[in-house]
Amino acid sequence: MRRRMTAMLVLVMFLAVSGCDQISMANRSEGRVEAFQEDAPAIRIVVDNRDAPRGAGANRDPYLEYVEQNTRLKLKLIMPNSGSYADFLNALMSSDDIPDLIHTDDPAWIAKYAEMGLLLPLDELLHNSVSGRKLLQLFPEEAWKASTFDGRIYAIPSLREVYGDEVMMARKDWLDALDLDPPETLEQYKRVMYAFTYGDPDRNLKNDTWGLTIMPGSLARTAPFFGAFGVPRGGNQIMQWKKQDDELVYSGILPETKRALEFLAELYAEGVLDREFILNKPASFYDKIINGQVGLFSAAWDDVIGPIAESMRRNPQAEWIRLPYPVGPDGQSGTANLNMVRSYTVIPRHSEHAREAISLLAFIAGDGHRTLKLGLTGEEERDSSVREVLYALADPNDPEVRKEWLERLGGDGQLNENVEYIMQHARRSDFQGPPTPSMVKFGAQLLKLENEMFAQIIMGMNPGQELFDKFSNEWIREGGWEIKHEVNKWYRDNREEGR
Repeated sequence: MRRRMTAMLVLVMFLAVSGCDQISMANRSEGRVEAFQEDAPAIRIVVDNRDAPRGAGANRDPYLEYVEQNTRLKLKLIMPNSGSYADFLNALMSSDDIPDLIHTDDPAWIAKYAEMGLLLPLDELLHNSVSGRKLLQLFPEEAWKASTFDGRIYAIPSLREVYGDEVMMARKDWLDALDLDPPETLEQYKRVMYAFTYGDPDRNLKNDTWGLTIMPGSLARTAPFFGAFGVPRGGNQIMQWKKQDDELVYSGILPETKRALEFLAELYAEGVLDREFILNKPASFYDKIINGQVGLFSAAWDDVIGPIAESMRRNPQAEWIRLPYPVGPDGQSGTANLNMVRSYTVIPRHSEHAREAISLLAFIAGDGHRTLKLGLTGEEERDSSVREVLYALADPNDPEVRKEWLERLGGDGQLNENVEYIMQHARRSDFQGPPTPSMVKFGAQLLKLENEMFAQIIMGMNPGQELFDKFSNEWIREGGWEIKHEVNKWYRDNREEGR
């Protein structure tokens, strides 16, 4: 009793300090009252503050009104405006103030509270209601697998717009200045990067350019180089697995990963890879692209409307083109596949409106999807962050809607072209389940170990030592063995069930 009272006090204090914005429809206009009965249930929805409403008119947001009118439900959004969303959710789950829906992008959080019995298994609601069966049809089987914990569905998925990571881009004007063709193989890529480093591609008579830059930490912006050796690596690396001899093996400890690291180490040793990459932050990484210090890099799908667009704005002579993924010595190429599920919406076990919540999500993912994704008429309404919060609760990523959504973002069609190209060449991990208990337990420390040792390998530190073999052994010893056991249990269970 004392623990729950303390947790309630923590939650109340958190809400007071953070200025939690509870969006109700107390300010409804008279013309909207007939849209639903006065005794219609109020569905309380907890969402992160990253897409919190802007401005004073949030309580009268047209998208809240649109959803309420079409579902005959009242909506109340609860959004902490500061502090840690994870801390907020943990305090919430320890209290008696239970909402009807909670949105999160952390599957480990779901696994934790599902095991504690504080989340509602959704299998019965999904299979035994019209709205539930509609939701089952709107999302692919793979998404439901990723939403299944210990054999039961605990979440409604929301899908990424792009199921892959990174696309190669290069300065065409630099290629032309050096009389070079767009590279295709790893060796051709290496020659281009060498020329971009030492050939004065910007013709300023200074040695101030790099052939390639990446980011430290998770070695972001390297996925296509690992793809050239046949190993998926990108996003959350711990989720990247490959089938070998009828079992799944973690991609990060495979010999192919070692070969990819050796290739990057060669670039670094020859001065072709940015020698300051270990200091890169997103801002400095993009600055090097914008300011003409780098003419080739692995780009995010939307970089064409970010640093690449800014590069061309500052230098009208700059021309960027998409390159084919580098082909490795064994003829392999591609980039990392990402889990198609971007986020999840769960129903706490003690929600009083679980059936209505399922009906709401079915509308958001179904009949309301196009309007919520693309917006009502008018630029101001289309930019509503409440709209973004609502469609993120259950986004099925309809291809036609996605294409129009990307066209509205801009980029003269390049966004959709990049997305389609990435998804055609993404190398799918053979593990597509949710994080296992051991991933939750050991994942952070294993990723830290991997990032540190891989950076050391690329930079040529500790010469004479087999750092990769050392890493592989430590990975197994520090929790990897347990993860491998759980991943392969998932693989056997799903294989035997023909899923």
